[in-house]
Amino acid sequence: MEISGLSIGEVARRSGLRASAVRFYEKEHLLPRPARSGGRRVYGESILERLAVIEFAKQSGFRLEEIRQLLQASEPVSSRWQRLVRDKLEELNLQQERIAAMRVLLERAAKCRCLDVPECGRRLLQARLGPG
Repeated sequence: MEISGLSIGEVARRSGLRASAVRFYEKEHLLPRPARSGGRRVYGESILERLAVIEFAKQSGFRLEEIRQLLQASEPVSSRWQRLVRDKLEELNLQQERIAAMRVLLERAAKCRCLDVPECGRRLLQARLGPG
């Protein structure tokens, strides 16, 4: 019996992904197991919509586990997006704070004129411990 649908190559072409990415998403349970015909994967058109959501989430910085949560059908997708976005924005804010602190340290390190590691270590200890 021949099952009509999209081949993995067609899915890859139409989604702008490589076939290996489609297989990876299947392995990670982000995509449902496709039907088989003659040993080949056969997909319905809706796979393209699911891949669009996966790629959007990936480009937005979501990790696989977060994308998996987004794709669960336990509540409306809008509720899942709102929760995940809120958490991701909080994560980004913390990263921005860490980046700002790292920038200050790197700018200070760029002014280093120490001749050896012990001198550098002494200056760093003094700066951390303050006068005393």
